[in-house]
Amino acid sequence: MNAMPVQHRRYLYQDIDWEGRLIGITGTRGTGKTTLLLQYLKENFPKKENVLYVSLDNIWFTKNSLLDLAEQFDAYGGTHLFLDEVHRYPTWAIELKNIYDSFPKMHVVFTGSSMLEIYKSNADLSRRAIGYELKGLSFREFLLLEHNLDFPVISLNEILENHQTIASDILTKIKILPEFRKYLKYGYYPIYKEGLKSYSLRLQNAVNIVLDNDLPSVENIEYTTIFKIKKLLMVLASLVPYTPNINTLSGEIETNRANTLRYLEYLKRAGLIQTFLYPQKNMKMLSKPDKIYLNNSNLLYTFANENANVGNVRETFFANQVSAKYVLNTSQKGDFQVENCVFEVGGNWKTGKQIAGVSDSYLVIDETEVGYGNRIPLWLFGFLY
Repeated sequence: MNAMPVQHRRYLYQDIDWEGRLIGITGTRGTGKTTLLLQYLKENFPKKENVLYVSLDNIWFTKNSLLDLAEQFDAYGGTHLFLDEVHRYPTWAIELKNIYDSFPKMHVVFTGSSMLEIYKSNADLSRRAIGYELKGLSFREFLLLEHNLDFPVISLNEILENHQTIASDILTKIKILPEFRKYLKYGYYPIYKEGLKSYSLRLQNAVNIVLDNDLPSVENIEYTTIFKIKKLLMVLASLVPYTPNINTLSGEIETNRANTLRYLEYLKRAGLIQTFLYPQKNMKMLSKPDKIYLNNSNLLYTFANENANVGNVRETFFANQVSAKYVLNTSQKGDFQVENCVFEVGGNWKTGKQIAGVSDSYLVIDETEVGYGNRIPLWLFGFLY
């Protein structure tokens, strides 16, 4: 909860329209949603008047309803209600709708698991709630937290057009490659500030909570299903950049194809894996993705330990950071595609053979400080948010 001091705001803080009457912030466990709320409370409600923060996993809610709380809060002049962990409260959607409709002067901000599909809830929140998703730390934010270096956000176009100058300017302030190695292993979740020795264990515990508690609170599934989902996650962690064979995966976890595709969707919504398609395809439930990665390199190192495939680490980082801001697809000639731009990711030995003759194509190179031409340092894509 104290991983991110007030002076170090997450990227999403300034993007949120805090004046909205109903604001939803989702994100996977450990990305700092609670800290984001508490930062805003501390900065904007110093006297704690007319404001209330409550976590909906509190035992108080076993005998009391959220709507009852809002009624009492309104009766005492409350105007700003901050609700944490709403996915732990079974009827959260319909009661939030009722609060919105019944108390027009009340502002509500709620956080929940990335498993929540706010706009598909049985209460019609799509016309009422403004939804935001909080990602883990970008490499840029990691440098801010570690060294108090507040580098600006850089757009993808700026990187493509001016990466050599941008990288050179950053290198005047910090030796970048050692910091990048640290980030890949432990920099994505702010909870690393609570202790590096226990980081891997705490990350494993967070994943277990997501699958054991958060997932069943959103989907009606049994323990045996959760066990298979965990096994699927471990299988994916052991693979190199992976074009999935669903029948093989189904055999590994002893289930059928439809179940395997559904489990992949659960893992994606839980923020534990990333899936990508070729540009001409549309992702639908129970359709096979063209590429699967763990969500971020920290998860890869946690579950694969030091056996993490370096090529997988590189592609996982690129996919994680770029997809936070842009629509990312796989590419049949390179590794990834954003609009008309094709990217091939590799080490500093990488040649342009795979993307030869492809217009608007770029080599994304690891283990290099400054690039040239269409060769761009991998670490620089960590400055997109």
